Order: sequence, then structure tokens, then C-alpha cells
Amino acid sequence: MEKPRWLRDLLRFLPLKSQFVLSGNIQDLQAQEVTAGAVSSVPLQSALAIELYARGFNHVLAFDLIRGVRLLSKSGVPQAADSAIADLKLLPANDSQSPIERVGMLLHAVTAFEEAPVVLIIDFASRITVRNDALSGPEHTFFSRALVASLSSKPRPHGPNRTPFFNTVIWLVDKEGDLPDWMLLGNPRIRHIPVPKPDNIARRAIAPGLLKMLPGANDSDQDQLRKAEPAFVEETEGLLLMDLSAIAQLARSEGLTVPEISDAVRRYKVGVSDDPWKRIDRQKIRDAKSFIQTRVKGQEHAIVHALDIIKRAIMGVGGSKRGGRPRGVMFLAGPTGVGKTELAKTITSLLFGDEGAYIRFDMSEFSQEHSDQRLIGAPPGYVGYDIGGELTNAIREKPFSVVLFDEIEKSHPRILDKFLQILDDGVLTSGRGDRVYFSESLIIFTSNLGIYRSDALGGRTPNVTPDEDPHNVRQKVRSEIEQHFKLVLNRPEILNRIGENVIVFDFIRRPIAMAILDHMIDATLKDIERNGVIVSLSDSVRATIADLCLADLSNGGRGIRNKVELHLLNPLSRALFELEAAPGSSWVVSDISADETTEFVLSQSGARLL
Repeated sequence: MEKPRWLRDLLRFLPLKSQFVLSGNIQDLQAQEVTAGAVSSVPLQSALAIELYARGFNHVLAFDLIRGVRLLSKSGVPQAADSAIADLKLLPANDSQSPIERVGMLLHAVTAFEEAPVVLIIDFASRITVRNDALSGPEHTFFSRALVASLSSKPRPHGPNRTPFFNTVIWLVDKEGDLPDWMLLGNPRIRHIPVPKPDNIARRAIAPGLLKMLPGANDSDQDQLRKAEPAFVEETEGLLLMDLSAIAQLARSEGLTVPEISDAVRRYKVGVSDDPWKRIDRQKIRDAKSFIQTRVKGQEHAIVHALDIIKRAIMGVGGSKRGGRPRGVMFLAGPTGVGKTELAKTITSLLFGDEGAYIRFDMSEFSQEHSDQRLIGAPPGYVGYDIGGELTNAIREKPFSVVLFDEIEKSHPRILDKFLQILDDGVLTSGRGDRVYFSESLIIFTSNLGIYRSDALGGRTPNVTPDEDPHNVRQKVRSEIEQHFKLVLNRPEILNRIGENVIVFDFIRRPIAMAILDHMIDATLKDIERNGVIVSLSDSVRATIADLCLADLSNGGRGIRNKVELHLLNPLSRALFELEAAPGSSWVVSDISADETTEFVLSQSGARLL
């Protein structure tokens, strides 16, 4: 197995630098070849000890403020450091000494040692100080001594090849800036080496050993193991080796076998054992078209396309598991009031049995550059850091959900950059640094893009009109959306990740509008009937209401609803109130007057009443 780059860098510079600062992924396990051909995951300190002893160092000591000094064996196992302390002639620690004094004495003894070379690993070095820009007196003295020691140390020849050795000091910190800048910057004897998260090579190295520990692995054939290994590696993209070990432990504790390793990864990421996607009634989805058409009128193309995406999500067809992308993505475009949000609600009801189970964000509220903090949370040090983000908190609580981003074009372009992570990797990092997974969610964007375009003077002009053929409407809207993402937002990569999942809704045309109006009128009369009052409309009144409500269809179904309120709900409620309509009574709207205010004429039992 090839050593990771950070380790090769460290070993290469051992004869040239006296101190090293390792930062980043220092608390994770590391892939280490413990014996020929056998790779295991071991703590960073153990991996360092194994490599440093192999290089010829005589002692590898580790120190932290809680556990004090320990000796690491040649296999990386911590043990009592009495023999090493005796060799270094280091006085035993006493209770009156502060931790900073103890580590100061140890650092001095190690760097001044003139016999066989020694390594000191200072773990949790970021916790030595409270603030590195406001050091106390003892802290300043300690780091000053460390600085002098780094510059004054000299390499000494050791071993049969007379290789130059320093008494090396290795600092393990969260980030390089946790140590004083005046100690590190411009210091020719200190080298900073970032330790990255494990790559595919490291995960692939330890995957076979972890899979062989699962229940029934010894009885699994080699073909099953060969298929499971790449799946395990791909699905754990971005995770630590410590996470991989935890996934294997979770699989063992829950009795998951080698072929079920993907399920173990999913359970570890989202934190739940059941999978609502597997519980979805497939017959319900097969019959879903007619159900959706009762709520979303005249959008057969959009409904079929949306159902195709849902069926693909349920079957798990065509979606790469690398990084756990969302189950499905839809971009619903088209005129206002044509059923885009209604379709999202209906899909939620189909999948999870409750149309209110979706998570909705009105993206017009995220038009400012800093609005991303509402979604993912404020960064450390800012107000609200401990609260978290609205989006990340919601997905952590409900990983199986439909997430609706309404009117996405109204959000700030910086907000759109966040969707790159969601659509590409299925993960979003919150302001607190937590990773939130979208692998079990369905993402829906809605937009009015493409209905209007900018003319030569910068004004808005219609791009499509209701008298155009539906096919032409879809083509022109898609073209305008592409132009907007490529030329206006300069973010073609977002549209590229949505792909062919842009679903364009058609205008509400007259026959469909008539069906919508009839449904609204009938629903209104049924509501009144539930209160004990029966109302019916004469044919002429119903025709007049249709003329009034359907005169302008530019606002779609929502515009029809507004007109129904004006020309039916308001005058009918006014007339019934003034006539003191009692439960059990029956009325007929026999005439209508539509001037500035719509007025109804109601008759009861054949008698005409005003």
C-alpha cells in the first residue's frame, strides 16, 4: 500500500526540519499496513509511531494535558513511559506543576537529549492556550522556548548509515492558526503539513477488512465481496475512516450482511433504520396519474414526467450512489397559477401520506447575499451560531422528505451555489461544521423563468403567450431558462445537474379553465350545504360567472380563484347574510348584476326576495 501524501511529506523532511505541525483530520483513523499485505485502521499517533520507529527513532513519546506523557510502542500501542523518562533524565511531575510547565519540561528534555533520537508528539496542542493572540506569561514563555528549540536543534548522525536525525517535535492541532504566528511564520525549521480526509485509495484499502467482519462474511462468495467493496467505497465519499469502522460496527450490531452494506451506510448517514421509500404503496403510484389530475388540471405532460422521476426514485434506477445524491430532482417551470406548487403538495401526499409533510422555502426571502446563513446557519463567532440553519435543521429532523424551493430565481446567486453541493454530492455542511445528507429527499424547484424575457431596452416582454402551441411553449421556456442560468447568473453547472428534469407547465387554456371553475363553484356550494343551507345557480347566472371569471387567464388557476371570490363568494355571502338564511332553507340564485360590485338576486320556494 502506498503511504498517504502527508506521511510521505513528513518522512521526507525528517532530516531537514526539527518540528512539524500536523493539522486537519488528525483525530481520524489512518490506513496502516500493519503486516505485509494486511491493512488496518489505526489512530494517527499509532501510525506515526510505526513509521518513526521504522525510520530508526529510539523512543516515540506522546503528551496531552489530561493523560500526561506516554510511550508509544513499535506497534503504536500506548504504555507507561517510565523507561523513556529515565533515559531522558526527566524529573517526575509533581502536583504543584501546571500542565504548561510539565509539557515545557518534557519539550526541553527531548530537544536537549544527545543520545539515540527521540520523537515527542504533542496531542491536542490547540487546547494548550485559551487564545493564541492573548497568551499568559507561562504560555508565552513555553512557546518562546519551543521557538528557540526549533532553531537551535542540530541533526546528529545515527544508525549504521549515519543518517541525520533531529529530536523531532510534532504538534497535532485543529488548524495551523491555533499556534502563535510568531512561532511558525518564517521559521525555517518548522514545517506545516495538512492531514486531509481519507481519499478513495485509503477507503479502498480498509474496506475488505471491514467487510470480512460482517455477519456471514465467511460464508459469502468472492463475487459478493468484490461487488460490495466498490459500493462501500463510493457510498462513503466524504466520510472519515472512523466513520467506516462505525458503519461496519453498526452492520454487525443490526445483523446486516455484506450485500446489505449500502443499507448500513444509509442508516449511519440519516440516523434511522426504517426506509419510507421501501414502504411506499406501488399500486398507489401506478394509479397516481388520475389522482393528480383531480388536483392539477390540464398538465398531462408535466404529470407524466414528474411520475417518471418518482418511479425512478422508488426503483433506485439511474442514480449514482457516489456521495448519496438526492432521490430525485425536479425543476417545475411555467406561468403563475398553473399548479406547480399544487403538484409538489400532491407528490408529498402520494409519497408520505400527508401533503403538509414537505419542507417549503420561499426563495424570495433569500435575495440578500448573506441569506445563506438562514439556510445553513451562521459561522462560528456570529450571532445565531448555536441555532443552526433552517434547511440543515429541517433535513436532520426529517431526512425522508420533499423539499420545495419556491421561486428559485428570486434567490441570490450565492444561495444557488449551495445547491451545487446538494445536487452533486447530496450533502451540505452547516455553519457548525455538521454534514447533513439529502440522499433520502426529493428536491423540487419552482420558477416563473421563461414566461417573460428582457427586450432591447431592458424591459420585460412576454416570451410565450396562451395562444401558442404547448410544444412551442415548452421549447421557448426551456431555452429562456438555459439563457438565464448561463448568461445572467453565470451558473450553467446548476442547470447541468438538474439535467432533463426541467418540467414546463402549459398555460391554463379555456376548456381546462372551465373545468377548474366548475370545481370551485361546486366546492363552494357544498361548503354552504354543510352549514345546512342549500344554494343552486341558474344556468344563466353560472354562464355569467364563467364570463366574468374566465375573461383573463394570465394568472392561471390562482387568478380564477381570485375572481371566484369577487364574483361568487362575496356577493353570495352578502345576500345570505342580509336575508338571514336559516339552516334548512333552500335558495336559487336567479339573477346577477355585475357592475362595480357584483349583486345576486336570490329566490326561496319560488318567491323572489332581494
